[in-house]
Amino acid sequence: MPRIEGFEAYRMTMPHGRRPESILVRVCDQDGAIGWGEVAGSDACWADIEGRVGPALLGLDWELPEEVVGVGGLGDHAAASAIDIACWDLWSRRQGTPLSHALGGTRTSIVAGARLDVEPMLDVLLTRVNRLVSAGYARVTVAVRPGWDIEPVRAVRQAFPALALQADAGEAYTEEPAHLDALEALDAYGLIAIERPFAGGELDAHARLQRVVDTAVCLDPADLDTVDTAIAMGAGRMLGLRIARLGGLTAARGAHDRALASGWDTWCGGAAGFGIGQAAAVALAGLPGCDVPSDVSETPAQTAVVSPPVRASGGVVAVPLTQPGLGHDVDERLVARLSRQTLRIPA
Repeated sequence: MPRIEGFEAYRMTMPHGRRPESILVRVCDQDGAIGWGEVAGSDACWADIEGRVGPALLGLDWELPEEVVGVGGLGDHAAASAIDIACWDLWSRRQGTPLSHALGGTRTSIVAGARLDVEPMLDVLLTRVNRLVSAGYARVTVAVRPGWDIEPVRAVRQAFPALALQADAGEAYTEEPAHLDALEALDAYGLIAIERPFAGGELDAHARLQRVVDTAVCLDPADLDTVDTAIAMGAGRMLGLRIARLGGLTAARGAHDRALASGWDTWCGGAAGFGIGQAAAVALAGLPGCDVPSDVSETPAQTAVVSPPVRASGGVVAVPLTQPGLGHDVDERLVARLSRQTLRIPA
């Protein structure tokens, strides 16, 4: 049974004076096995890890990684997510199995998607989409907002008629008539999903939209209760699984399992970071229900602390299966060099 004997957290800074972007955590058990996790950094998350989560973990006994968040009382999603990833990494290393297999993954590679922020110039948008398509990305998600939705989607669809295209509305719409008219009009462009059209808690609005469009409405759930309610209400047909938003791999796998059992599609999102978060996203995307290309952003070479770095080749990312855990070595010297703050328990 693992017992956490050492805990470290690193507040990471991108080069060139940019603000901290990620918090990395490292857990060590009584036998010297280690595990790494990552979450997007914030002052609140760092304070929670320093004042509550780190001390609560020290000496914690657990048998399965699914138990850690509950046993340790780690309610905060951001801090819990980093710890949950690290404990899954540690546990799968102890078991001598790749993390993807430990989660139930069956794939040797995943098809990669990419997303673009709002781009108000159509020629620039089409150029950026063309670069992604030329690089082999099988799905492209374009951001839309009220007043800038039908025009960019129409332009991309006309230029790339066979592209798997998704529109991310960023929770920017309401049920006012003009907004609903625009969302319903998007149904004519063969999208694989309209993502996050309304605020996350407005499941009734999502359900009403799903009843009038053929395109799948894609939700970005923050907890499993929301997943269960959304499925029961028919508030969509697709889930985007963002590990940090759900609170870790345990919850993300639970959301995946519920979606798979209900016939909903899923994909996994890996936010930009230092490589550990992306590696966890690749492991999750290896699950059998993640049939939609997953977003796995690439880490700049100078900040990738994992080796080999997480990279797409021809729009495909290999699931590392030759070594246990995340399947990547962590450059601890680079972690120390890029760290702005370090926490060690015990010191």
